[in-house]
Amino acid sequence: MTSTADSAMVTTSTDDEGVVEVVVDRPPVNALPVAGWHRLAEAITAAGADPATRVVVLRAQGRGFNAGVDIKEIQADPGHDKLIGANRGCFAAFAAVYDCPVPVIAAVQGFCLGGGIGLAGNADIIVASEDATFGLPEVDRGALGAATHLSRLVPAHRARAMLYTAATATAAELHHYGSVLAVVAAADLRATALTLARQIAAKDPTVIRAAKESLNGIDPWDVKRSYRYEQGFTFELNLSGVADRVRDGFGGSTGASREG
Repeated sequence: MTSTADSAMVTTSTDDEGVVEVVVDRPPVNALPVAGWHRLAEAITAAGADPATRVVVLRAQGRGFNAGVDIKEIQADPGHDKLIGANRGCFAAFAAVYDCPVPVIAAVQGFCLGGGIGLAGNADIIVASEDATFGLPEVDRGALGAATHLSRLVPAHRARAMLYTAATATAAELHHYGSVLAVVAAADLRATALTLARQIAAKDPTVIRAAKESLNGIDPWDVKRSYRYEQGFTFELNLSGVADRVRDGFGGSTGASREG
């Protein structure tokens, strides 16, 4: 097995069967700064561009899959450069997952919030640990974003209720809907994802790449355009000062993302 580090936050490894693991590790909650989102996008794009790659497994170390953007980085910026960077970084990472020429399997443990929903929602297949929870706490942070991707995971009215209330859904619930393929013990999550990846990797790679392209081609909506539309409201809420007022009232910057 060969291994290269794309950064301290995102690492990539490849096995002899063409399965690439892209791993996020940014303690304590895998909330990524602007550079981290762009590095994640670069890692996934590079994996898909390699003709030897047959499947990508996207996973994370630690107690949660992803908690969105690094709010503290954004709040420390006196202007809006970090907010713009976070929006562009999330857009790039979500698009990299969706546009990857080979299937992307998301292995989700613990919390999957904000930007985590964007990654999982654009993945081809999701496997999750029994403790996994999925949600968009954006309204409690004065932001919006990734409802596009949540709507790929749960039915429309459930997505609306989750967005308005900031409630989470369990992996078992998403398995019931069919958006999560399997729910397993946390200790078995990586092995489950790799077993599935190797099953796909054993297929003809040209056919699998054609299948991915064809599925994207018949998708009922444009996930990139709809997500970009959502991002406009996040900018509006921030520029108007509403986002700061909501965050101050909610109690600060702990937890999840300012923008999904």
